[in-house]
Amino acid sequence: MKQIKYLILGAGPAGLAFANMLKRKKENSFLVLEKEAEAGGLCRSAMVDGSYFDIGGGHFLDVKRPEVNKFLFEFMPQDEWNLFERDSRIVMGNKTVSHPLEANIWQFDLDTQVDYLSSIAKSGCNRGEPVPSKFVDWIVWKLGEKAAKEYMIPYNEKMFSNDLNELGTYWLDKLPDVSFEDTLRSCLTKRPYGTQPGHARFYYPKKYGYGELWLRMAKSIENHVLYHTQAEKMDCDARSITTAAGEIYKAEVIVTTIPWTEFKSISGMPEELAASIRHLKSSAIETRYVAENLDTKAHWIYIPALDIPYHRILVRHNFCQGSKGYWTETRSDRISMFQQNNACPRWINPYAYPLNTIGKPEIIKNLLDYCTPRQIYGLGRWGEHSHYNSDVVVELAMNLAHKLA
Repeated sequence: MKQIKYLILGAGPAGLAFANMLKRKKENSFLVLEKEAEAGGLCRSAMVDGSYFDIGGGHFLDVKRPEVNKFLFEFMPQDEWNLFERDSRIVMGNKTVSHPLEANIWQFDLDTQVDYLSSIAKSGCNRGEPVPSKFVDWIVWKLGEKAAKEYMIPYNEKMFSNDLNELGTYWLDKLPDVSFEDTLRSCLTKRPYGTQPGHARFYYPKKYGYGELWLRMAKSIENHVLYHTQAEKMDCDARSITTAAGEIYKAEVIVTTIPWTEFKSISGMPEELAASIRHLKSSAIETRYVAENLDTKAHWIYIPALDIPYHRILVRHNFCQGSKGYWTETRSDRISMFQQNNACPRWINPYAYPLNTIGKPEIIKNLLDYCTPRQIYGLGRWGEHSHYNSDVVVELAMNLAHKLA
């Protein structure tokens, strides 16, 4: 049995940020276990067709958290990044409009604008009707029937689940209200009104893929990372981890950033609580490279049409300097539904998005409430089973390091 003060599971953004914060605080007794051959998690990049391809889909550094960016720029200085104003589009039938849809309805023909405005005016959200409990009903209540059925419902079905009503509505409050007045104003003035979408401005490396940042963070703690090392069993009483190779690591503090469902067994935990972990769901995605350049200035494009397999396109030649082509993102359950060119470079990410299913908040709360007093912490997208972007998980890691070290 090997003993360590801090044992960190996973060398993705959350684990790397926490480990580097420990180093900054002059803590040397820490170890990161990573099952893959390199660091970065969903933010890894690969060289494809002469330039970088982000194998986990579209990941960018948001500008909203200056303290996070200041920390990350220590590893990859700001002058190695380009700053972009987000340009994202939605393909609606034979028409492509800017995102978000409700702020850009003015880009449709007049009759379509009237249809959308009428639908939004009749939405439950604007009429003061009670909030529905089912996901599909909630989307109609929030956006109006036309926007819900032509865009948001099919898009979420493609991205998350064929049965959207297995999802809860507790995570949808971050969607802004679709104001009839703002939508009308945008149609009259032919410019967007309302709340800006996330990633309105973002950084992307000038010469590399996004994975370069995390490789540099791993390099800074290279003597503290073990690759090809998969955590399989957790003992909450002993505060230990057993790997697939049978090695046992005991720690004063365990910080797990990997999916809870990856553990083959968790001992020292009530049986009912351990069993509840199996109810946590996630979606897998395939990313696929296509060499063709698209005639667009968009950075990414949303595709709600159900007869097209992928749900979005990342136009890499518009943000990854010196590159060509684009990549698609497809929920893995949908891949077999369509004939595709399997000669294209592609990757399967078995853990891409945590699903906000009904009952998930209670499962995670009970799990973390039990583990935290035992000095076992869930951190980040997978440790907390929440759809956090990389800048958010770095902030969470920084906060946890300040609390513990």
